[in-house]
Amino acid sequence: MWPAMAPMAMMRRVRGGVLRLVRHRIRSMAIGLLLALPSLWVQVSGRGDAWWLESLSLIVGATGLALVWTGLTGTSPDWIEPGESANLEVRTKKD
Repeated sequence: MWPAMAPMAMMRRVRGGVLRLVRHRIRSMAIGLLLALPSLWVQVSGRGDAWWLESLSLIVGATGLALVWTGLTGTSPDWIEPGESANLEVRTKKD
């Protein structure tokens, strides 16, 4: 494997893991809360004086909230055929 290809392969694996995670709604919400609550504490408590800690907590918190939102609402279809928008609610209901 090329040395420059190793980071790209790792990014693909992380992306695949996140895509598999959002398919499991309860697990997605649990992990999202585990990410969002500590980052909320860092933002509200004011104990993190380092700029990088506040920045990292914003990124982790936003990722956690995105996972919680996806767990609540479910995934949306990637493509909707023209003229089939009337069937959208029937096709996307899984639960």
